[in-house]
Parts: sequence; structure tokens; C-alpha cells
Amino acid sequence: MTVRAGLSKLMGFCLMAVSMAGSVMAQFSGQSVDEVVEVRLLEGWRVTDTRHMAAVRITLAPGWKTYWRAPGEGGLPTRLRMDPMSGVESVDIHWPRPEVFSINGMRSIGYGDEVILPLEFHLSETGAVEIDGQIDMGVCLDVCIPVTLQLEGLLPPTGERHPQIAAALADQPLSAREAGAGEATCQVTPISDGLRVEARMQVPQVGDREMVVFELPNASIWISETTSRRDGNTVTAVADVVPADAGPFAMNRSDLRITVLGSRMAVELLGCTG
Repeated sequence: MTVRAGLSKLMGFCLMAVSMAGSVMAQFSGQSVDEVVEVRLLEGWRVTDTRHMAAVRITLAPGWKTYWRAPGEGGLPTRLRMDPMSGVESVDIHWPRPEVFSINGMRSIGYGDEVILPLEFHLSETGAVEIDGQIDMGVCLDVCIPVTLQLEGLLPPTGERHPQIAAALADQPLSAREAGAGEATCQVTPISDGLRVEARMQVPQVGDREMVVFELPNASIWISETTSRRDGNTVTAVADVVPADAGPFAMNRSDLRITVLGSRMAVELLGCTG
């Protein structure tokens, strides 16, 4: 199956589903993949000579979900893999605030209906720049379909500020300072196959369905779903952190990213102290 983006001639972007989990998964509940997910790239605008803001818009059939960078136990993480390209030094995804939902009794983190993922390209050239890469993602109802989307096209040297991209940027988790949150402190205890991390932080109310997520830069390190409790503005969260070899390791507290998710807002804290 192919998922194509209806884009401007200038961009000429094409997103193509190039891998799926077999023909059984490609046809689910009478729906083919291209009926479940529609993907379009928004070409965006040149912010400065060395920065370009574009986005991927993902529209899903009713009831279907896709996932955040840390999807929870029931999801598949969304990953962007860019090939080496002339004029592109790096690219960052700016993640809008996700929601917490349940699939088959497991909490997952992601997006329903439609989501726009802003892509910030850091450039070393000032003209139009060709890009090439892949997006790995899952789309899920009762089961998940893993899909790899080919990303290729031309970033225009100008372009107008796109209101939907700007809205997605504004919906990112707040920093600790923006939210009026305090610094996090962490207690780290060795366990048989890794570490147990207990983080304590001052975070204002974020709304219903509150969930705390721990992340580390090394994706091969498994982190369990947290258990958390709130007492006023004090949030305490605990999770197990297990490296690939399930052996002792040292965790740099400054690498830990803590996100407190809620129905009203999300707050992100970078690092914790002992």
C-alpha cells in the first residue's frame, strides 16, 4: 500500500509506506492502510539562513492512534531517520503535547485524529535544499501496524509562516521555568538488573489522567512505566531503568528527561540532582 502526500509542486514530497507487518495487518477491520492513515508534509518556511521549519501532518481514521517518542508499554515509538544530505546538518522533531490512552488494558502515549509534528532543519546552505530520510511509526486500533514512511523532497528557500505548524509548536510541553516548576531530585538505588529511580519534583496541577514519563538519550536502555503520586504540587515518580545487558551501570542524572503529562498541559524537566 502507498500513502502519498498531496503537496505543492515546489516541495514535491512523497511519503510512501514501504514496510508493514504482513498482509494480515495491512487489512484490518475492513480497512486498508491508506484508509487508516493519511500523511502530508507541510513545507513550512525559512526561519533564518540556517534554519527551516517544516512539518509532517498525520491524519488518522476514527479510533486509530499513533505514538509519541516514548509510547508507553502498548505502543511503537515514532522515529525519524535522516540520510546524510548536502546542506542539512541535523533535524529536530518538536513534539506537541500527547495524550494518555489505553489499548488492551495498557497505558499508551500518543495522538488520535490528527497530529502535526514540526521538523526543524538546521542547514549549512541558504538556497533550496533536498532532504531524504524515513519515518518509522505505528498506527494502532486493537493491534498496531508498523509502517516506514519514505521522506524526500525540496525545502524551499522562502515560504510563509504556517499557522498549523505554529500552533503545534505552541502546544509543546512547558519547560520547568515556564510552568513554575521546581528542580527534580532523584534517589537512585541498585537492583538486580539495573537501577530504580525515584524522582521528586514540585509541579503545578496538569489536569486529569496525569502520567510521569522518564527518558534517557540511549534508546537501548529499557525504562518501566512509572508509578507516581501527587501531594499538592509535589509529584513523586518511580521507575526501573535496565540496560541492554541487564547489568550494573552508572546513570548520569543530568541525562534524565522527566515529563509530567496531563489533560490540560505537560511539563518537561531536564535532569535531576542527587
